[in-house]
Amino acid sequence: MSDQKIIIQVDPDLEDLIPGFLENRTIDLDKLRTHLELNDFTNVQSIGHSLKGVGGGYGFMLMSELGAEIESAAKVKDANKIREKIDQLDDYLQRIEIEYA
Repeated sequence: MSDQKIIIQVDPDLEDLIPGFLENRTIDLDKLRTHLELNDFTNVQSIGHSLKGVGGGYGFMLMSELGAEIESAAKVKDANKIREKIDQLDDYLQRIEIEYA
């Protein structure tokens, strides 16, 4: 994990949506951790699928990749891999810096 900022360029037309979008992803992190703790792989898979779908549309490609990996790991109930990807997503979200261009 690094402290280096990750610059994401986002269309200025989306500026009003981005704070809420990122807040919802933080909520997703909490849900992922809770569902994983309960071995609720169905909900982990569902959230991973959602992340895979929404990230790229806003320019957050790594979010989509991590979502896909969480979804895949949930299908085979690989709790360690899910935990690793959740931690990577958390780190990613903390380091994002938005530039509207």
